[in-house]
Amino acid sequence: MESTDANPSPSADEERRRFVLQIVQPGLAGLMDGSVSTLAPLFAAAFATKESGPTFKVGLAAAVGAGISMAFAEAMSDDGRMSGRGSPTIRGLVCGGATTVGGLGHTLPYLIDGFELATWIAIAVVVVELFAIALIRRRYMDTPLLRAMFGTVIGGLIVFGCGVLIGRS
Repeated sequence: MESTDANPSPSADEERRRFVLQIVQPGLAGLMDGSVSTLAPLFAAAFATKESGPTFKVGLAAAVGAGISMAFAEAMSDDGRMSGRGSPTIRGLVCGGATTVGGLGHTLPYLIDGFELATWIAIAVVVVELFAIALIRRRYMDTPLLRAMFGTVIGGLIVFGCGVLIGRS
């Protein structure tokens, strides 16, 4: 006997597409923004002050501010009805949360009193963040790994370099 359900269950491809559109894409955009956009203020503060405490405060402010900004930007970008991107509130929370986490990753090492050690750990965290983003892009966005790494790492290095140059000037 054939099913006459008006709403048949979604296929695995439809579920994956929904997950990518509603969770992965806003989360990836947030993680990329948080990991990359906070590099310049954090490392500018680091190289300008050469102190962990003020650098941590700048990084925390940048991460939280960027997270709030990205949450609202994503939630207000579309209501999800025409695009199929789902609830703007959920997308906003995912994007804002991922942005904050991305910014905090390389900020937290500055809780360490030793400035040089904190800076080397923060740089290592940045490298891990950028490669993690590339792997997520490869896995969920079907981006070839080298292209994902190139775009993410090059963008991150440019922003990092700007922060260092500004902090040293």
